[in-house]
Amino acid sequence: MMNSEKSEVGLSKWDGTISPDKFQQGALAFAEKWKTVCVAHDHDLPNWSWVSCLNPHFLNLHQVDGYLSLEKMCILRSDKIDGETSDLVMEEELNCLESEDCTDPASLVQQAAQQVHYYDFHIVYSSSYRIPVLYFRGYNSDGQTLKLDQIERDLPPSSVEVLTESKWTFITQQEHPYLNRPWYTLHPCGTNELMKLLMSNTCLSEDEDKVEAECFFIAWLSVVSQVVGLRMPLQMAVLQHN
Repeated sequence: MMNSEKSEVGLSKWDGTISPDKFQQGALAFAEKWKTVCVAHDHDLPNWSWVSCLNPHFLNLHQVDGYLSLEKMCILRSDKIDGETSDLVMEEELNCLESEDCTDPASLVQQAAQQVHYYDFHIVYSSSYRIPVLYFRGYNSDGQTLKLDQIERDLPPSSVEVLTESKWTFITQQEHPYLNRPWYTLHPCGTNELMKLLMSNTCLSEDEDKVEAECFFIAWLSVVSQVVGLRMPLQMAVLQHN
């Protein structure tokens, strides 16, 4: 039997999940490729990094001793921010015509800066679902945590429809498995079925588990990133077929 036929047979029996070891292999390979792509193509994006959280020898809290982290990603919706800022500037200019007490332009810049939101994204392995799960939190430039309604206003317009129609992409708040603090997350229900669909045309290597896991990560995040507005370099998806 040809290697491609073997891969197709194996894929037909695959349940759409990933093992803890392959999760960590894929996470490390994905982070390295992200860094390489960003440097090669001058993408001004923060890098993913592996955060080690070793369990005490007498506890078995997690199947994976760490998670993948991307910190302080700037989410700036130009269609919303520019509109709000321009309205603010126009209002200030009208006030200046009526009063000599005009607002310092620097204060307008400061108010506009407060509209900039930052997000931290963590990719954590779910032992229950045996898949990656995306956790995230948003905050203002002063560090104040964003509420869910504020986060929803930051989402791409297409995400609102996706979140209401798709069974696996609704946002919920859960305790972060490693940080023990409430973070928002995309519920993992149905993700394994999604991955079976995404990987249906991909020949999984039987000998190169690292490549297989890396492709899994790229395929998964290429969809998830669109839901939450996380920028992902196009070259990441292109390179997975090389």
